[in-house]
Amino acid sequence: MDKNIGEQLNKAYEAFRQACMDRDHAVKELQQKVENYMQQIREQQEKIELQNSIIAKLKSQLAALNANR
Repeated sequence: MDKNIGEQLNKAYEAFRQACMDRDHAVKELQQKVENYMQQIREQQEKIELQNSIIAKLKSQLAALNANR
């Protein structure tokens, strides 16, 4: 009977250990995805800022052209 309890404890511990490893892996994977998405967001924001500055420059050039007419 003690052997059976020992085997059950070992199985339960192994299942717990595996669940912890799976959780840790999922957390790492999620953190990596968040970091990747944050990097993509930063890059997109930089592109938007660049395009906004180009638009502002073109608007001022257009206004200057219209003023000269």
